[in-house]
Amino acid sequence: MSTITLNPNKTGAEKSTTSGRLFFLDVGGGRVFSANPDGSDLKTIISEGRRLPDGIVVDISAGHIYWTNMGNPVVNDGSIERVNFDGSQVTNIVPQGGIFTPKQLQLDEKNRKLYWCDREGMRVMRANMDGSHIETLVDTSEGDARPGKDQKKWCVGIAVDPEGGKFYWTQKGPDKAGKGRIFRANLELPNGQTPANRSDIELLYENLPEPIDLDLDLANRTLYWTDRGDPPRGNTVNRAPMDAKSGNRLQPEIVFTHLMEAIGLALDLKGGRMFITDLAGSLYSANLDGSNRKTLLFAEGNLTGIAYVELPAAH
Repeated sequence: MSTITLNPNKTGAEKSTTSGRLFFLDVGGGRVFSANPDGSDLKTIISEGRRLPDGIVVDISAGHIYWTNMGNPVVNDGSIERVNFDGSQVTNIVPQGGIFTPKQLQLDEKNRKLYWCDREGMRVMRANMDGSHIETLVDTSEGDARPGKDQKKWCVGIAVDPEGGKFYWTQKGPDKAGKGRIFRANLELPNGQTPANRSDIELLYENLPEPIDLDLDLANRTLYWTDRGDPPRGNTVNRAPMDAKSGNRLQPEIVFTHLMEAIGLALDLKGGRMFITDLAGSLYSANLDGSNRKTLLFAEGNLTGIAYVELPAAH
């Protein structure tokens, strides 16, 4: 998810009262972790068993962590949960049956909305922070029954640009097939159109290995994403311009390689760095250009979604 700060316009003295913190998920053990940006002070916030958590966001203003549970991919039993920073008051936001296989989760803090991709549900969706008013924004099913079996239609990663009025998402395609794609569309459905036939969808990048999680550097109008699939282009972190014209798009730049089934990605734009997780259980950091690569943690289960935030120092 994108970096969230308490107030980017605070003075230097005030900024010292915040500290960076990572929140990330172990899909194998059903755990929500927290750690310092150097990997120290690792804590398990909650462990709820094998419900397969995948996407995570942090709502600083309310003191809440949200995450998606994929559940059984062939059953309509996905859900979204919420918990306080200290692990108390676990609350079900979107109940089982409200989603098939929710993947990456994003917070539109400006409009107080949660966005996510529903993989086997073949949808991009959003809701209010309390789980009310669930909407389908994009329906890629083309009439296929859910849960969908055509992996080209599976929506996985998502990112939101509230100021620009757009959201972005990945469709990973079949395993190691080189048919992954990245799209974008307007936050609001065009009048008179449906999620299945909306005319404002743009295809930005195609023929990717298996694009998974997304994040945005809005100041530099750059997309970042993790990619599974085969090397040399797979199991990497990539970046590319958000606004390159069709027909004039260069091949995405690979900035991080040799991941073991890359999944989670979070940018710390103020610090000029990124954090990455993979299913082998490693947590990495690097500068945004891929330099200064560090392995922060390893063998921590099967890591999926990750969020970087700046919290009041008291936390």
